[in-house]
Amino acid sequence: MSIFEAIILGLVQGLTEFLPISSSGHLRVVAAFSGWPDPGAAFTAVTQIGTELAVLIYFRKDVWNILSTWTRSLVRKDLRRHIDARMGWYVILGSLPIGIAGLLFEEPIDSFFRDLRLTALTLIIFGVILGVVDHYSRKHRELTDLTVGRGLTYGLFQMLALVPGVSRSGATVTGGMLMGFKREAAARYAFLLAMPAVFASGVYKLKDIGGNEYAGWGATLVGTVIAFGVGYAVIAWFMRFISTNSFMPFVYYRIALGILILTLVSFGKLDPSGGAEAEGVGGEEVTISQEAPADSTPSPEPSPSVEPSPSASVSTDPVTGWPIDPETGLARDPETGQHKDPVTGELVQIDPGTGLPIDPYTGQPYDPLVIHGDQAPAGQVPGA
Repeated sequence: MSIFEAIILGLVQGLTEFLPISSSGHLRVVAAFSGWPDPGAAFTAVTQIGTELAVLIYFRKDVWNILSTWTRSLVRKDLRRHIDARMGWYVILGSLPIGIAGLLFEEPIDSFFRDLRLTALTLIIFGVILGVVDHYSRKHRELTDLTVGRGLTYGLFQMLALVPGVSRSGATVTGGMLMGFKREAAARYAFLLAMPAVFASGVYKLKDIGGNEYAGWGATLVGTVIAFGVGYAVIAWFMRFISTNSFMPFVYYRIALGILILTLVSFGKLDPSGGAEAEGVGGEEVTISQEAPADSTPSPEPSPSVEPSPSASVSTDPVTGWPIDPETGLARDPETGQHKDPVTGELVQIDPGTGLPIDPYTGQPYDPLVIHGDQAPAGQVPGA
């Protein structure tokens, strides 16, 4: 991932984390619209640490009162009925569902749940639910009305945010309003409740940064810092906005974005599991048949030229087992669509204009045959 991509995705993370429109869904969608590979669940989780640091600073008085009173209540019985002491237990209890579900469903969260079609559907469905609840619910409760049961219910709604497109704040606020909490009270508790889960998830996913992930350490750190600065400004605006306005503007936005994604996927303009589907000029789709003109000449044996020839034209990289992309000469992961430079070992994306790989550090296209003079032809490993 280039620094430019990290800056853009960091801005997206900071702008969308606290709005009920799904930050993880937007990271996924913006990358796809830009023709970039999926930034990955690890990048999403770690950059959310930046936005949660913004929450920690913005709500520092609330956080300090809760931590201080809860800690002292462990030895002082007279403090155990205080709202801040009880709030500490409610946050712990409400964090359990998403923590347990995150561990149990880690594999689908990193793969199946990131399908753009699912993201689009969740944007629409949960947007409609948010609008209905906001319009019809009786919002009369404050945070002092929290109980063990209501705290656990908040946590169950937060658990839904494991699916990109649902929105952590959107799901939790929806649950709060269903229970009768005012918009501002529901949002305040949603932000406080998110901190343990987000910090834990981000720290846990640190181990996945680099390696086979598209985003490296440098890009992830840049995205996290950007998300922190932008996120702090968004919190301040959002808390003022919902004190006098409904969530309907976000509902309309979610529905429109979801419909747009489904439309583009349906017409083949977006790959639901990757970036842009069409990388050719004018939206011309790249296929194997366009990449192997030599096989189009008449063959004395017509039977094998109909079906076996496409598979036979694709070499396999002996190191990764991935098929070699005839256009680039680089191994390509069939699941993520990412290419791998066999000399540097870096995962790279392809520039749609030149067809050359893009250096993940400089963001500039380069010719691997020129940069690595000893690189072997497609399908071989240097020195083999």
